[in-house]
Formats: sequence, C-alpha cells, structure tokens
Amino acid sequence: MNDGSQRLVGNFLDYLKVEKGLAPLTVAAYQSDLVQFSEFLHGRRRELLDARREDVRGFLSQLFANGVRDRSVARKLSALRHFYKHLLVDRVLKHDPTLEIDSPRQWKVLPKALASSEIAEMLQPKTHSPAVDPETAAAMNLRDRALIEVLYAAGLRVSEIVNVRLEDLKLELGHMLVRGKGDKERLVPLGREAQQALRGYMEQGRPRLLRGKISPLLFVGRHGSRLTRQRVWQLVSAASASGRHASPHMLRHSLATHMVENGADLRTVQTILGHADISTTQVYTHVALDRLKTVHRNFHPRGKSRKAPVRSES
Repeated sequence: MNDGSQRLVGNFLDYLKVEKGLAPLTVAAYQSDLVQFSEFLHGRRRELLDARREDVRGFLSQLFANGVRDRSVARKLSALRHFYKHLLVDRVLKHDPTLEIDSPRQWKVLPKALASSEIAEMLQPKTHSPAVDPETAAAMNLRDRALIEVLYAAGLRVSEIVNVRLEDLKLELGHMLVRGKGDKERLVPLGREAQQALRGYMEQGRPRLLRGKISPLLFVGRHGSRLTRQRVWQLVSAASASGRHASPHMLRHSLATHMVENGADLRTVQTILGHADISTTQVYTHVALDRLKTVHRNFHPRGKSRKAPVRSES
C-alpha cells in the first residue's frame, strides 16, 4: 500500500471512529479488509484508487476459493462499499468499483475460464517417461487430446467422462450420450474438433492401449484399465503449459463462459451442462456482463462518450 492509499484508509478509519462512533474492534476489521484488498490489487499492479469492478469480483472469487464463508465475504464487500462511498462523497473518486456487484449470497464462485490459447496449448503432444515405448506414448497423446477436446466441447463433469461407454458415442451423428447426476441422461454435441480427435483416438490410440483386451468404456488407461477420476485430474493438470493449475471443471466452466460471451442463450448452456435448474446456469451471466457493457458503450448511439462541442470564437 503506497502513501496515498495509506492516507485514504487512515482518513476513512478516522471518519468511522469520530463521526460514526464505531467500536475499535469494528474499525480494526474495516482496516484489515481494506489492507487485504490493497494487497490483492498490488498483485495486479493497481492501487485502491485504480480498482475496477472486475478487481472486486476477482477479490471475492479468491476469498471463496480459499474457503472463506459467505458471511465473511459479504462483510468484506460491505467494507469496500462503505470505503468507496466515502471517497465518492469526499469527491476523491468519480467511479465506485463496487457498484452492480451482487451480494455473495446471490452468486457462486466460479473457477476462472481458460483462454482459447491456453486450451490450444493443452492439446499439444506431451513428452512421456522414457519407460513408455514410443507407440504407447503416441497412443496416450491421442487419448489425452480426445479427452480434453470432449471435456471442453461437451462440458462433462469428471465423473461423467470416466463412465462414458463406447456405445454412448455416436461419432457419425456428432453427439454423445451422457449420464449425469441422478442417472439423468442427456445428449451433448461434440463439435468438429472433438469429433476429429475422437476419430484419431478410436482408430489408433485406443486399440494400442487395450492391447487385445476388451473394455466397454470409451476412455481407457495405459494398460487398458479403467481411468479413475484422480487420473483424469492429473492428465488435465499436466497438460497445462501456461503455468496455471488447470482442472476438468475449469474446462467445463470455460465452455459455459465462452458460449455465454459469444451470445449463447442460457437454456442451451443449461442443457449442455445438465443443470436441473436454470438458476444454477445463471451464475455465468455475470461473467459476460462487463463485456456486454463494453460492447454497448462502444456501439450504442447513446452509449458512446461524447466530446464537448468546440466553441468558435466570435
């Protein structure tokens, strides 16, 4: 926290003590929350006066990811709202980064979506242990690529993809039958890239991994065994080349995020993900909100910023 931020926080704390008459422990809690948010902003090379709405959302998401409970997160958001309202009243700031952010009780934390470039990097062939012969390594690369493509194309849960059976794949029709929570079945589209990856795996990778064995499952392990949920997590994490910790659920989230950002309606996303209630899918709407506002501001006739007319000298 630089000197300017320290001075702003100090003035705010004095206001809470003197004008609001808050108890010392309450003031200390405000201070702790503001210091924590300031440290989060420092990681993004910003200060308190430079905070944006996405910074506040990112801060709340990080709290949830670290196991902080809803009530504590709500209190921290309240502290930020009071702080920035105070700055607005004092005309230190013109924009409140906490505006239009729902209470943490109204939205769920979501893992960050992977960028398309990061997913492309995950699909590149990987180098395996020298103990693995070249043919088996090539077969494992084909399997891993098909696995990641399906996770991203169909938004499957890890428990769903390890249980997909060979008979569930309708490659010529471009979709797959998935058994989700409560044994509910749904058909999910695969897309061209996933179909191509599956075709390569089915023709060259899977027979090599099975080594003459028979398995009803679509995805199999190195010796034709069943893939476990833990092994799928390891494969996805190892495939990440960007340094970020990737997971199967991040690929599922990336599918939903990218579809909503590109204009897909929530009912379609709900069907693909297998959500029983659309309210579960609605948490993805906040992901694209900032992008929608930017597009609106740039393209709507009354959303663009107007320059003041230049007066001619008489």
